Amino acid sequence: MRAKDVMSLAVCTVTPDTPINHIAMILADREISAVPVVDGQGRVLGIVSEGDLLRRVELGTGPRARWLDFFASNEAMARNFVKANGRTAKDVMTEPAITVEEQTDVVDIAELLDTKRIKRVPVVRDGQLIGIVSRTDIVRALIVAAKTWGRKRTVDDEAIRAAIVETIGRQPFIEADKINVLVEGGEVHLWGHVQSAAERSAIRVIAENTRGVDSVVDNLSEWRMPASV
Repeated sequence: MRAKDVMSLAVCTVTPDTPINHIAMILADREISAVPVVDGQGRVLGIVSEGDLLRRVELGTGPRARWLDFFASNEAMARNFVKANGRTAKDVMTEPAITVEEQTDVVDIAELLDTKRIKRVPVVRDGQLIGIVSRTDIVRALIVAAKTWGRKRTVDDEAIRAAIVETIGRQPFIEADKINVLVEGGEVHLWGHVQSAAERSAIRVIAENTRGVDSVVDNLSEWRMPASV
């Protein structure tokens, strides 16, 4: 498997000028650990993770004076100040962002996530963002691979996945950015959150009606937005 086979295609992004509080809301509402920062051409400039928002003056968790600071350069101290007090993505993002290509092997991605101690990595093509692979996507790929290990591939899994994702994206009642699709040996695995049983059934039907699909494994979970107080 490669990045293109497991990546989530609908990626939530922010711009360099996106306010910090808006980024925090995105991470919390979408239950994700990081969000790429892109320019007007879709090029990845950096990434803002939960870790980048931990040391903030609003929370009283800003950097504290330590004996090691005596050895820190003025530049390093200035960067820490901006990260703790800055108001937009460009002030707190980690740059340059670590990225992979769509043909990068899942084995290499897993190694990257482990050694760099990051939870997700953007996937780029010619420098432009096309998807993202998280630790969860890798674990899901393991589940699929374990079930289909040794099975002869008789269909074009990449074409099947592309067709399902494209059809899901055309449905106005489906939040496509919350759905991920994995295909191995003609077996489709659906992951993500839906807001109703009807939406869940619709996604399953889309997969079942796609040419080349042998079976569908529904791992979707129903999640509804809490009622406002």
